[in-house]
Amino acid sequence: MTHASPRRAANRQLETHPPPPQKDQRSQKLFETDHHEGTHMKKLLITAIAAAALVGTTATAQDFKKPDAGTIKLDVRLTGIVPDESGSILTAAGAATGLNVKVNDSFVPTIGLEYYLNPKVSFELIAGSGNHKVKAVGGSTNVEVAELWHVPPTLTAKYHFNSDARISPYIGAGLTYIWFASEDGKNGFNVDLKDDFGYAVQLGADVATTGPWSVNVDLKHIAFETDANINFGALKSKVTLDPWVASVGIGYKF
Repeated sequence: MTHASPRRAANRQLETHPPPPQKDQRSQKLFETDHHEGTHMKKLLITAIAAAALVGTTATAQDFKKPDAGTIKLDVRLTGIVPDESGSILTAAGAATGLNVKVNDSFVPTIGLEYYLNPKVSFELIAGSGNHKVKAVGGSTNVEVAELWHVPPTLTAKYHFNSDARISPYIGAGLTYIWFASEDGKNGFNVDLKDDFGYAVQLGADVATTGPWSVNVDLKHIAFETDANINFGALKSKVTLDPWVASVGIGYKF
């Protein structure tokens, strides 16, 4: 028995709604692999955060460097990007297809460069990139339509509650601009996503260790929405990504 291609299966659901076809074994295997890899990376991130907290609480020396006006701090982090996505896939005329957008998690290195106006207030520029697989899912359909790379430079203003202490919590807010640097269509699909601005809020803590060194734990929530153009306008979607961005890393004050 000949299996329909992923693209033909998706189009058939859009146009005629036949009885559900069998799942593509390769797509199912890819889905299972993504799930296991994401779970493994989440465990690694949680372990790293726990280790960072242990370093901060067990250090006893008091010779750590405190931030002052003009202090510059560089953070190198491991970051998990977990989209809280939603988006229905529609026809060009706006009719529902029964399919929705699904975006997987990404784990990447990032850097943050922070400048202190005074011990309490600072500005931070965060840079990195993320890699995600995008799927169309619904009913028995689970097909990868694109793999993308995005670059989301983010600038936040931060307020530090206790900058003279070893453990200094903070909150922040700012803007991000998400540039979709690469959109590689899969299984015969073409996907184009619109670059745009988003809003960021954050909370975290710097844990001083010794001298200029510190450990940083940070959590951001990005509010971001984009327009997806699929197969040159044959399909479309208003996609809300709204990712949670969790990071742990090492910092150095200059």
